[in-house]
Amino acid sequence: MLKPSKGKLLIAEPSILNDPSFNRSVVLLTEHNEEGSVGFILNKLSHFRLNDLVPEILMDFPVYFGGPVEQGNLYFIHKTPHLIDGSIEIGKGFYWGGNIEIIAELINKSKIRIDEIRFFLGYSGWEVDQLNEELEVDSWIVLENDFPNILNADDTTLWKDQMIQLGGDYLIWANAPLNPSLN
Repeated sequence: MLKPSKGKLLIAEPSILNDPSFNRSVVLLTEHNEEGSVGFILNKLSHFRLNDLVPEILMDFPVYFGGPVEQGNLYFIHKTPHLIDGSIEIGKGFYWGGNIEIIAELINKSKIRIDEIRFFLGYSGWEVDQLNEELEVDSWIVLENDFPNILNADDTTLWKDQMIQLGGDYLIWANAPLNPSLN
C-alpha cells in the first residue's frame, strides 16, 4: 500500500457513499506533511465558470469543487511556473498557487491554455494524522499520479476509470449507479 505524499492521487473507496463531498472523488494531494494534508478534487465540476468569479477574465474556463474547506476561495493548479511567480511544485510538472491578477492577464493574452490550468472553489484538507486515520479505515486508496497531464483527465469518468484499473471487486463499483439503492 502506497503512503500519501505530495503529487499522489487519493481515490475515494466505494464505501464513502454517504459523503457528498468525497463520494466518487479523485483528489490530487498538493501537500502532505507533519502539519496535515491539502488536495483538490479533480472530478467534481461546479456550476460556476471562471468569468463568473473573476469578471475581468474574458475566457470561459470551468471551475471545479476542490473540497469542503474555504469554498469561497479560488485556487488553481497549473503547468506554467515559468509564467506564474510564487508557484509551488506538486510534482510531475504540476504546480499550485500564484497571483490571480497575473493569471487573468496571461489568460486574456492567450498565454495560458485551458489544458494548462484548472480552477477550484475550496480545497480538501486534513488535520495531522486525520488522513492516515481515514486510510486505516479504508476510506481512500493512494495511487501514483501516472497521468502525463491530469488537467486533461475526463472528470466525468475519472473515478470509474480508476475503479476499472484497480480491477477485482472494484469492477463492480465502476458501473454501479450513483445511488446503489436504485439498483
